Amino acid sequence: QVQLVESGGGLVQAGGSLRLSCAASGRTFSRSPMGWFRQAPGKEREFVAVVSWSSATTAYADSVKGRFTISRDNAKNMVYLQMNSLKPEDTAVYYCAARRSGSVWSSSVNEYNYWGQGTQVTVSS
Repeated sequence: QVQLVESGGGLVQAGGSLRLSCAASGRTFSRSPMGWFRQAPGKEREFVAVVSWSSATTAYADSVKGRFTISRDNAKNMVYLQMNSLKPEDTAVYYCAARRSGSVWSSSVNEYNYWGQGTQVTVSS
């Protein structure tokens, strides 16, 4: 079992930066691929970024590539999303998610087993 708690959301002007953090508990975290997803009002939850358990592989949605960076610290049971050059269209609730230990990384919402409660990111124009 993995429990996830996000933090770091807030209100920022366009062009600004935020760093989201996800604190994970559970013995199997270090072997779990971790992803960030987001959901804007009236829209479906969408993939943002993923990192493999070893950090050897990262992947990003085209809409955030070059602006966002995902990272993890297995010793601290933490996952991060550094968001730079934020745009109003990045406004959403951001969720941290984990796949079961030993799974391969994925960008599919349906393949994630554990979710945090979400943190709101609002980018003003």
